[in-house]
Amino acid sequence: MNRAEILDTAKQCVCTDRQSQYGTPEDSFNTIGRLWEDYLSAKGQRVDLKPHDVAAMMALLKIARIATGHGKADNWVDLAGYAACGGELEDLENPFDNEQRRTSQ
Repeated sequence: MNRAEILDTAKQCVCTDRQSQYGTPEDSFNTIGRLWEDYLSAKGQRVDLKPHDVAAMMALLKIARIATGHGKADNWVDLAGYAACGGELEDLENPFDNEQRRTSQ
């Protein structure tokens, strides 16, 4: 796949296909974050995970797969999708901070 195909496929996945199958990234990543927090808390570690943190850690999972020689086109597509979701979620979580950053550039 070339870069345009990877991005087009990721866009198709995160903007239509997966949302209709799994719900919005906001809802899904909130649930995943709470489950990860509970798991880590049981091990004595307190963390506060935001939805964009979940997107970043899911992206790291894809990077790990690629790094271990199991990189397939699907991993690159998913990586692009998680990056897009994470960027949007962080913007939604911090609208004032991000709007200030955009207007000061």
